[in-house]
Amino acid sequence: MKMFDYVKPATLAEAVAAASQPGAAYLAAGTNLLDLMKAGVSRPDRLVDVTHLPGLDRIEHLPGGGVRIGALVSNAGLAHDTEFATAYPAVAEALLSGASAQLRNAATVGGNLLQRTRCAYFYDTASRCNKREAGSGCDAQGGENRLHAVLGWSASCIATHPSDFCVPLVALDAVVEIEGKNGRRELPLDELYRLPGDAPERDNVLAPGDLIVAVRLPPASRNFAAHARYLKVRERTSYAFAVVSTAAALQIENGRIAEARLALGGVAAKPWRARAAEQVLKGATPDAANFREAARSALAEATPSGDNAFKIELARRVIVRALSLAATGTPARIPALPASVFASNSGALHA
Repeated sequence: MKMFDYVKPATLAEAVAAASQPGAAYLAAGTNLLDLMKAGVSRPDRLVDVTHLPGLDRIEHLPGGGVRIGALVSNAGLAHDTEFATAYPAVAEALLSGASAQLRNAATVGGNLLQRTRCAYFYDTASRCNKREAGSGCDAQGGENRLHAVLGWSASCIATHPSDFCVPLVALDAVVEIEGKNGRRELPLDELYRLPGDAPERDNVLAPGDLIVAVRLPPASRNFAAHARYLKVRERTSYAFAVVSTAAALQIENGRIAEARLALGGVAAKPWRARAAEQVLKGATPDAANFREAARSALAEATPSGDNAFKIELARRVIVRALSLAATGTPARIPALPASVFASNSGALHA
């Protein structure tokens, strides 16, 4: 591992100033960053430890509805917060489907939002990877790429975003709060991420020194609690990242879908909001035919990036199943195998 400086600021302003210097990176739990450093993929000159900054480890249920989640809240702490899991069951289910219990206890909300791709060529410093080294090429093109992107990819990069947590957050219109050199600003989570284009080395729109301090879910996102699911297909049930995942949330009134939210994971370099599919569902009856039409709309622009044409049909089927489960009703308890297609589900309405 490369030698680096270690800085432990006492305030947000000190943290932003320290991380604004070239070669600096923020350190929280380090469940992704330290692995990248050990492998020589990430080589920061300075680590800015934010784990003791005040006020970033709180879950705040806001008076007008909605919730504000500090960036240092652990994945496990958020998923097991009873009030949060009741109001946002799909988000809790997504969190509990990711990684192992040990990692969920350590990993932070802010770190989850900014984790890097798990593309094998990105991790292998002997391979060409435009995301790791701009302009070097992409060995995933023509390589082992059955798990790579089918939406939003470019000739420069076909990697996917690995987060489960971000998929239902994007579906539910989450907003991130960012502290930077010019103060605090807010951004819809969907706009935080960049598609690769010709600059895949830039995962997001953050400027040097920018620090995510919180993520918020708006009051209206609570309206989907009774009909919300996260479904994830993976190559093994435990610990694995999604081949394809779907967050589906519905408001059903008088036998019709009043509002729908749908997002996909494992298919693009960012969590993919399927807005066209949401419009297909709005006003429709919650039945298999309409769910299939929504699935076709969600993947209408999908194209294989190699040996992964199967992911397009798989994604369609996962959407239909997730919507069907959501329409049946959020389970009273999160399944023992969260987000798994093998989980039993009574379909009891969420209290």
